Amino acid sequence: MPDIVKLERTDSSNPAFQKMVKLLDADLATRDGDDHTFYAQFNKIDKIKNAVVLFKNNEAIGCGAFKEYGPLVVEIKRMYVTPEQRGKGYALQILTSLENWAYELGYKTCLLETGLRQPEAIQLYKKAGYSNIDNYGQYAGVENSVCMQKALP
Repeated sequence: MPDIVKLERTDSSNPAFQKMVKLLDADLATRDGDDHTFYAQFNKIDKIKNAVVLFKNNEAIGCGAFKEYGPLVVEIKRMYVTPEQRGKGYALQILTSLENWAYELGYKTCLLETGLRQPEAIQLYKKAGYSNIDNYGQYAGVENSVCMQKALP
């Protein structure tokens, strides 16, 4: 029987989204080491209105979100897929879903920040058409940060 994969649009109050974010935060704490506290302050989810959760056979295996960064611009946040489900295209599905939702709401550009210690994320974003930009906002001057953006169609 084929796997049933479903993307659900939601917000940060969704328990499945919260569960995925806890797994993401644990992963980032390991990768970021001493830098984790700095990054964690920018990753609060209490006010996220636009989140997606990817379910495979009714089990949450990934998530992502965006929030408004400025007029016509959203920031992609909280992207995560469980380790055992990586490499199967799910992160790209989540990212594409977020981009489509932002476009439907009238946004023209997506930007994001990831880290040098997340090479698979950098690879995903490049594959999806994102290009490097100067570090923005709170990430300006942060050596571990990699900032990227993509114009929506």
